[in-house]
Amino acid sequence: MAEPIHITRSLSIDPSEIEESFVRGSGPGGQNVNKVASAVQLRFNLAANTSLPEPVKRRVAGLAGSRLTKDGVIVITANSHRDQPLNRADALERLVALLRAGVFVPKPRVATRPTLASKKRRLDKKTSRSAVKRMRSRPNDND
Repeated sequence: MAEPIHITRSLSIDPSEIEESFVRGSGPGGQNVNKVASAVQLRFNLAANTSLPEPVKRRVAGLAGSRLTKDGVIVITANSHRDQPLNRADALERLVALLRAGVFVPKPRVATRPTLASKKRRLDKKTSRSAVKRMRSRPNDND
């Protein structure tokens, strides 16, 4: 049995939940690209996963964006290296990074009001800028 992939100290996923397929990659490699399937397409079924809590799944789904299919499967393609093992490691690293990012709850933004002094500074800048622009314009004959 393979060792679980640790996301945090208390959270891990089973390697059997990850499906890898190898495809021909684009990019550097010369004739090697045409002959060897060195690119890795990693699939992780987020919807069917039981080890991740629901709030984490929702955050990961939001972070995954276009990498998440309608069926709830995260698809990560790695083809930056010429070597298949390096691409496998890169794809797995990116999946773990995505899952780690989903574990952390974002701090809610607290709305604050601008201070009176900052409002005054903003209005003073607007007035001075308006004066500069007025000086650049044509003189008015009506004055």
